[in-house]
Order: sequence, then structure tokens, then C-alpha cells
Amino acid sequence: MGSFRSGGFFKLAFNLVCSKAAEPGNINRRRNTSLLIHYGRPSGRCNILIDAGKFFYHSALQWFPEFGIRTIDAVIITHSHADAIGGLDDLRDWTNNVQPNISIYVAERDFEVMKKTHYYLVDTSVIIPGAAVSKLQFNIIQEEPFIVHDLQITPLPVWHGRGYRSLGFRFGDICYISDVSDIPEETYPLLENCEILILDALRPDRSSSTHFGLPMALEEVRKIKPKRTLFTGMMHLMDHEKVSEYLENLMETEGLDVQLSYDGLRIPVSL
Repeated sequence: MGSFRSGGFFKLAFNLVCSKAAEPGNINRRRNTSLLIHYGRPSGRCNILIDAGKFFYHSALQWFPEFGIRTIDAVIITHSHADAIGGLDDLRDWTNNVQPNISIYVAERDFEVMKKTHYYLVDTSVIIPGAAVSKLQFNIIQEEPFIVHDLQITPLPVWHGRGYRSLGFRFGDICYISDVSDIPEETYPLLENCEILILDALRPDRSSSTHFGLPMALEEVRKIKPKRTLFTGMMHLMDHEKVSEYLENLMETEGLDVQLSYDGLRIPVSL
């Protein structure tokens, strides 16, 4: 880990990663963290989106055709920062041109924020007559399991900075925690027997006041003991190739199956 703390390393990483990210198709080109659950049920295929951030429109243009995605059956919100809800306005045109409506699942505290930031989506009576009106159905969720299109979703309450609550979600044996600085003790039982853990890891050297850094994220992996872990939400100091080399060594030394995720990553799972 010593090399990750070197000031010289950071300067080099900043220059190289930003240059790489400017290249089309480079694995270091990252947009806002999000997840699409694509699964089958008796009535047909279903698509559940977790978060629609500022770059949702660009991600959808690239990846929806790639994976044959034509509908969004529900959107689940982790928290009310722009990287999670900044793309909700794009769903206005979606419900006017692609499908009749979309269900949004959101905690009460985040819905209160959305009433201010996206008031025209929540209260369509303020829309000028003749303008496109969103058809979003808002559903308030608590910190307890709920069902979305036959799939049980279990909220994973975490802290995303002091006093700011964010939600991860568990579906089947997959646990997704995208924005976290601390996991409260009462959440750990909900993470037991996790097959795949997708976890926040912002920086290579340290945590910030609102996000796990790689060292802390690894400590959480050792505590939770998932079978496989994918880190997400990386900043520009996290060079995919360099950090991946370090993580590969952990498989040899500790038996930890830990990897970096990347835009467009597709993982077959059983639900």
C-alpha cells in the first residue's frame, strides 16, 4: 500500500488517468455510479434501475442498446445527491415517448429534497399547459424490505457523511452500497452470506468524510466476508490497471476476490 500514499504517485496517476479517460472506450472513463437489475419473471423480463445521476442520459444512450434494454420498470433511489437523482428529468421524455409511466422508490427524507430540486416532476400541476408532463409514480420506502415487480429489495442503511443517511440495497444474495462513510452495526446482519458485494471505494489512499477509501473498503470486505467484491465510485486517482494489479495480489496473499467495476460491466447472477 505504500506506493498508493506517495505524492509522486498521485501526480502521475492524475495525469495518466485523466488522459486515459479522454480516450473513447478506455476503462478509466467513468460516469455516475448506477446499477441495472435485468431479470426474468412470469410476466416477462424486468428492468430495475438503482439511481439516475447526472450522466444517466449518456449512459443510457451507450449501454441500453448494447444490452437490449427498452423499458425501465422501476427506479430505486439510494440518496438525494445529484449523482443519484440528477438524471431524473430525462425520465420525463421517457414516459412521454417510450413507456406510459415509471415507478420511483425513494425514502421520505430524499423525497422531500426532490420536492425542491425536481418539483415539476413531483407536482405536475405546475407545468405550463401543453408542455411534456412526467408520469412518475413516487413510492415512499422505509428501512425495511419491500417488493418491486416480484423482487424483494432489502434496504441497507449506511452513513454517507456525519448525520446523512444513505441506502444500499440487497436483492437475493447481492449487496449494493454505492455511497458510504460508515456502516452502522445494525446493518451488518443484513449483509450476512453475501455472494457479491458492490461497495464504495473513492480514493486509493484514504477515506473522505463521505466515502470509503480503498483501505477502509478492504477492511469492510474482510469483516463482511462476501464471496466476491466489486468496488465502485472511483475517482480519477484510481487508475484501473494499477489498482487492479494490487487487488490481484490480495487473492494470492489473502484469498480476497476483489476487483474494480467499470462502466458497462455485466455480471450474470441468480435471483
